[in-house]
Amino acid sequence: MEHGFWQKFKQPIMVMAPMSGVTDEAFRLMFLKYGKPDVFWTEFISASALLSPKGRKYCLDTLKFSPKERPIVAQIFGAEAIQIEKACKEIVALGFDGIDINMGCPDKDIEKQGAGAALINNPVLAKKIIRSAQRGAGKIQVSVKTRIGYNKNQITEWIPILLKENIACLTVHFRTRKEMYSTPAHWELAKEIVKLRNKYAPKTLILGNGDIKSLAQARELAKKTGVDGVMFGRGVLGNPWFFSDKIPSVKERLRAIIEHAELFDGEHFESIKKHFHAYAKGFEGARDLRENLMKTKNASETKKIIENFLQNR
Repeated sequence: MEHGFWQKFKQPIMVMAPMSGVTDEAFRLMFLKYGKPDVFWTEFISASALLSPKGRKYCLDTLKFSPKERPIVAQIFGAEAIQIEKACKEIVALGFDGIDINMGCPDKDIEKQGAGAALINNPVLAKKIIRSAQRGAGKIQVSVKTRIGYNKNQITEWIPILLKENIACLTVHFRTRKEMYSTPAHWELAKEIVKLRNKYAPKTLILGNGDIKSLAQARELAKKTGVDGVMFGRGVLGNPWFFSDKIPSVKERLRAIIEHAELFDGEHFESIKKHFHAYAKGFEGARDLRENLMKTKNASETKKIIENFLQNR
């Protein structure tokens, strides 16, 4: 089986991780303007919430995207196969290019549902979830994002289970659920995972994730390990130029705050503030500037503070 748009990229593929509370439409639009990754992901949503009257509006807001962002993948989580299938049908109707199943999130509330990283310990359910997603997705591609294990390295048991399900792409965060972010990512395991892919599912793409700070580092690791691409998470924060290889000036970064704030203006303005630290750091006066920015109530105030700062540098 061919894997659609996934097979059309020049390797190594460079993509942006789905980060809850971060990779919303406004965030992605900044990257669309200054440095587009090969593939965008949405923040993840709950399959059950998408299907419920109470959670549906939030989920649909989370899934909003611009056609210019294509190819774009919607990420979902859940532990009920029937709900996963129905949710995937809804996502197809929204026009997404792919659907990704989260099997690595360590959030306790998500794990209590039997979803996210909990699926590492429930391979039977994991297979059911993938098959249900594929039925619901129809012709669009299904991928999975996971970890190397729950409490320990389980790649020889866990990874083949996923690969045998004919998924288009498998993203592996090179840490266990237990490790969270407390240890360096185990990129030394990448070659072994590539070997498993070659054995069980030669056409499935492998993306590595964890601790990568630059495109140059990613390209070197892809060449060294044989992964098909790299997913970047925290390393892209505050730098919409990341995928362009450009190093922005302080002025350009601060101007970008204004643009980003204007995209958020209105009832969702408070959400921009988590990005202020990422944009405004590493230069003289950054701390005071951040403190002032955290007091702002709208994009207009943000612009005024930044322009005043630039005039007095």
